[in-house]
Amino acid sequence: MKRTTTLFALAIAMAFVGVSCKEKASDKIVADNIESAVSRDVAQSKVPVMSFDRTEHDFGTISQGTPQETVFKFTNTGEAPLIITNATSSCGCTVPQYPRNTPIAPGETGELLVKFNGSGQNQVTKTVTVTANTAKGTETLRIKAFVNPANAVPAGPVK
Repeated sequence: MKRTTTLFALAIAMAFVGVSCKEKASDKIVADNIESAVSRDVAQSKVPVMSFDRTEHDFGTISQGTPQETVFKFTNTGEAPLIITNATSSCGCTVPQYPRNTPIAPGETGELLVKFNGSGQNQVTKTVTVTANTAKGTETLRIKAFVNPANAVPAGPVK
């Protein structure tokens, strides 16, 4: 009985395989789908590129608590509109401001304002990470300064 059931199940499986494999896969390809896939791939290969005039700014020597700000200028040198979705800093003492909800067309320029509140002491370096629809996905900018403590006495001979 087991042999008969096994043979019967095997015969049915072979019948399904024989029936299902009669169509060629190449017969199922639709020419319209190929054309739309090619045009989609071409459109996806055109991405924006964010080119900055500089990626680092040095405020030099500043007094503690003295607010500073700088502007990073950039150009979309890519082939698609650039959209900045976020800009974050490595610390709460640095605040980036970027063009929100404004696509930057290829060839156009934009500005990213970075404000630093002058906190910290000695050599300070902060990073700003810009998230956009570029191939890399993020760009990194740096600001740095040498911060003199607020109550510091100038170094030198004491009388």
